[in-house]
Amino acid sequence: MKQPTADVRADFPQIRTALPGPEAARIIERDTAVLSPSYTRSYPLVAARGEGAIVEDVDGNRFLDLNAGIAVVATGHCHPQVVRAIQEQAARLIHMSGTDFYYENMVTLGEKLAALVPGGGPRRVYFGNSGTEAIEAAIKMARYHTGRDKFIAFLGGFHGRTLGSLSLTASRAVQRRRFGPLVPGVTHIPYAYCYRCAYGKQPESCSVECVKVIEDELVKTIVPAEELAAIVLEPVQGEGGYVVPPKKFFDELQAVARRLGVLIVADEVQSGMGRTGRMWASEHFGLEPDIVAVAKGIASGLPLSATVARADLMQWERGAHASTFGGNPVAVQAALVTIELLEKELIDNAARVGAHMLDRMRDWPRRFPVVGEVRGLGLMIGVEIVRDQARRERAPELRDRLVRMAFERGLLVLGAGTSVMRLSPPLVLTREQADFALDTLEDCLGRLVVS
Repeated sequence: MKQPTADVRADFPQIRTALPGPEAARIIERDTAVLSPSYTRSYPLVAARGEGAIVEDVDGNRFLDLNAGIAVVATGHCHPQVVRAIQEQAARLIHMSGTDFYYENMVTLGEKLAALVPGGGPRRVYFGNSGTEAIEAAIKMARYHTGRDKFIAFLGGFHGRTLGSLSLTASRAVQRRRFGPLVPGVTHIPYAYCYRCAYGKQPESCSVECVKVIEDELVKTIVPAEELAAIVLEPVQGEGGYVVPPKKFFDELQAVARRLGVLIVADEVQSGMGRTGRMWASEHFGLEPDIVAVAKGIASGLPLSATVARADLMQWERGAHASTFGGNPVAVQAALVTIELLEKELIDNAARVGAHMLDRMRDWPRRFPVVGEVRGLGLMIGVEIVRDQARRERAPELRDRLVRMAFERGLLVLGAGTSVMRLSPPLVLTREQADFALDTLEDCLGRLVVS
């Protein structure tokens, strides 16, 4: 939907051309000819520059970003303090490889992360480049430390696309199709997706069957406790649909893990780094994982990940696991500034603006027949789109139409799960920008008709 070209506020969208514009269309044609068709593009955005929560495309169209580069640019696009840190570090030292040599800022970041993760006691840190690498390190560490080879993961979970992490992933069939055999020894069970409870229960009266099944059935039938290394989960599911479990799910999970003597691995790749209004989503629930996987928002857009574990777990021998680029000094310096900004103001902003958005959105199921549920923590918000509220029938085609309608109005949102629209903006999002986004989405929802 082309908007008038009269100047509007620089922190609001402005659409000047048809979408895609002529230059974007040319680039998309070139992309189609040479790049992998496995990439998942929801609409024809060709980004040229970004600042804060605004992205401008190659034709001068301006968009309000509620994706944050898939929950990556926690401090917003090109935060000046992050940019300055990158420039200054790049002028001193771009690479040396922390696998084989030492440099101080990697130690400083390790100390910082070790102090930040939930739970008491000393921690150690392993650096990689992406979320899937953080999970791969967690898998190997759990096996190495326990001498056990089996894992429990959850349906709807997304943990990456390399073969080890993909074996834990269970969010979409296309992500696993034709890549087998995967790493053996992983059993998937239903997650605490209360809106679509696999056991037909209500949150206020359930007995946490989605956790009790581990002791009641799995260890008695297919996963002997003495062979179970770890339970892996996202404290708030990301790709699975921005699913927020009740606290009793985590209480029971930790109790079961203690009784069985197995580790808990928290995948905070998408939910961590302030996104939920706390540094870690685990903190909302009192979850104290043995191993935490961190990536995405850690370095405001530079590739970096960390696997943070209890020091007694991370005791593998020299050469057992390493990464040439993990802990790159430029990415590390960006991470140090990112954490400083998060702690200073942006975590609080995520909590405050996120609460404001959720307050405005809570009546959407009443106002819009296609909205089944709104849920979230901080600036990690999911909107379940349905064909019928009573039957809770999933409506992926309506969700996709909503995402496209928002794009045409200058708003960047994405899907998650089968029929969920997710909102994961940069943590610099202002209340005024949030209100503009919600006004836009409400207009789109009002026009979204079930066919």
